[in-house]
Amino acid sequence: MPTPQSPTLKEIRSHGTQSFPCAIYQTRALGKGTMVKHHWHEEVEILYFYGGDFQLKINMDQYNISSQCLYFINPGELHSIICEKTGSSGEDAIVFSPKILSSDSYDATQMQLLLPILGGKLNFPRCILPDHPAFEQIRSSFADVIQSFGRQFHEVSPLADGTVTDDLTSQLYIKSSLLRILALLSEHQLFTLTEPNYDKRVEGIKTALTYIQENYREKIYIRDLAVLLNMNEQYFCRFFKKTIGRSPMDYVNEYRIRQAVRLLEETDMPVMDICLESGFNNFGNFLREFRKWKDTTPLKYRKEKS
Repeated sequence: MPTPQSPTLKEIRSHGTQSFPCAIYQTRALGKGTMVKHHWHEEVEILYFYGGDFQLKINMDQYNISSQCLYFINPGELHSIICEKTGSSGEDAIVFSPKILSSDSYDATQMQLLLPILGGKLNFPRCILPDHPAFEQIRSSFADVIQSFGRQFHEVSPLADGTVTDDLTSQLYIKSSLLRILALLSEHQLFTLTEPNYDKRVEGIKTALTYIQENYREKIYIRDLAVLLNMNEQYFCRFFKKTIGRSPMDYVNEYRIRQAVRLLEETDMPVMDICLESGFNNFGNFLREFRKWKDTTPLKYRKEKS
């Protein structure tokens, strides 16, 4: 069964609609840094990377992306995407609940594939590369899903809300394309039986991330994070960096900058107030960190986005 997850890190947004839980996302990298923060959801996610230079984290594993590829995120898996190089392209994602493909009939498809997927007994493959015989067909069906969402899917911001559809014809095409992806995975025997994968390290890192996200406005000390995981500070720092790919304070500062960016885009608050609201007590440090992660100043960023 999937690893139990922290409810705080679970995405609040709905993917698609209640009657048709399927949505597409197009995320483009505008600079290095976190492109998709750590989160999890109950739906399946299929990611298509065009290329670029990205780091995909899934639970305790890290995958370096440098060319086109397809990745699958199973329900309940903690994941994030970091852009490692300015100028990288991005990724498209389909997030869907397998329930939209399920039926009341008890044929072989329902009994041997869909019900085991819904019950967490079958896992999607982790990655499919272009040299795999099924890659091009799966990529083509993936593209068909994107296209089926219609002309409403045009320019989308780097942190896009999902595009949904309630059009009958579009939904039929989407279902047929997703079923074709499942058929190709089945044909090439790419589904795997789920094994117990509860990992205390994953739960520990989720505890630390949740604490940071709930307390970023306050002073955060390494010792406080280490105590949460019952570790000494030195071991905790090594563990955190190995898992997340950066030091605890780098993660804290980047998370604070993400909050500052949100306030710059969504409010008219003065930059000094945003500095304090984001958890920085020193304006000079705020400016240094902002330039480090966004390659510009807060005022220039706001003008560019206005």
